[in-house]
Amino acid sequence: MNNNQTFQLVATAASGLEALVGKELRALGIECQVENGRARFEGTIETIAKTNLWLRTADRIKIVVGEFDAYSFDELFENVKALPWESLLPLDAEFPVAGKSIKSKLYSTPDCQAITKKAIVTRLREYYHRPATIPLAETGAMFKIEVALLKDHVMVTLDTTGSSLFKRGYRLEKGGAPLKENMAAALVQLTNWRKDRPLVDPVCGSGTLCIEAALIGHNIAPGFNRSFVCETWDWVDKEVFTSVRKEAEELADYECQLDITGTDINGKMIEIAQANADEIGLGDSITFKQQAVKDFKTDKQYGVIIANPPYGERLGEEESVHKLYQEMGQVFRPLDTWSKYILTSDLQFENYYGQKATKKRKLYNGAIRTDYFQYWGKRPPKMNKEKDVE
Repeated sequence: MNNNQTFQLVATAASGLEALVGKELRALGIECQVENGRARFEGTIETIAKTNLWLRTADRIKIVVGEFDAYSFDELFENVKALPWESLLPLDAEFPVAGKSIKSKLYSTPDCQAITKKAIVTRLREYYHRPATIPLAETGAMFKIEVALLKDHVMVTLDTTGSSLFKRGYRLEKGGAPLKENMAAALVQLTNWRKDRPLVDPVCGSGTLCIEAALIGHNIAPGFNRSFVCETWDWVDKEVFTSVRKEAEELADYECQLDITGTDINGKMIEIAQANADEIGLGDSITFKQQAVKDFKTDKQYGVIIANPPYGERLGEEESVHKLYQEMGQVFRPLDTWSKYILTSDLQFENYYGQKATKKRKLYNGAIRTDYFQYWGKRPPKMNKEKDVE
């Protein structure tokens, strides 16, 4: 397979983040179409490498092997068997098949998986002239396949990523309710923060929000310190990934001075946050300190506060969480030049905070339906653009 072959690709994303993924793709110069749960685009192996390395808010990059409608298991089998599996899977490939079926006649996901697997095996046996009596070895590289049915339309995909893109590789330890790295990156991108403005996370936990902001501020590719499953495939040129990583290294701005602070009432979490930041080499870009929300003070102007406080989901937590929301309101409201962004599943948040949000955005933090409450601060005064008269 040559490096210039074009693939149909999808970047999958959590509900509510698809538009952000589309925006990131376009920033990379990749045209795309945003759909529920994904963005579609096309590209070469280099595109696969770049998107795996650079997308901050996506979950996975998948090759679309085929799409068709199927109303019977025979149709599913024949359509899957007709796909060019021999160009993707070597004879010894390990290829588990995952599946899902929504509002389709073929509603049994296990059956859809089994028939898809059987169709691929049949195609490979015929191509490699292997007798039906001898099972395929499946001792080689991993090729994860998914058969997804929605309203009788079938999409068969091959995962190029491996461990989900949120696994950046820097989190040595995490707290009780950790925020996924790609969700944290999304929360930063949904604010008006720029790298020349102060940023504070007053309930920073293991530091994920601050670290993701620092990665954005320094223009460091989020996937720089990890590998991807497609790098183990014999038809993927390793030089492509080497080149894309080298380019990413050159694009990083390590000299940029950032003003990012993470505080937490729990001293142990501050130690974890610092260790995580040190692990990815950003320990000097972020200030972590133990502090309760009620003790937060600042003389800085035009900053941004981003918080993912406890939601009070567990029994007996509600009262203390509501008190925290009240403290946030008392401490943050007077900071009228600061913008505040707070994620919680508590739809009564504004009542406890004491102010209506400028805007709310519905997001899913894992399986939890949340709102991102946004309070926009005053804009900085525009600099006088008139030239000084000498």
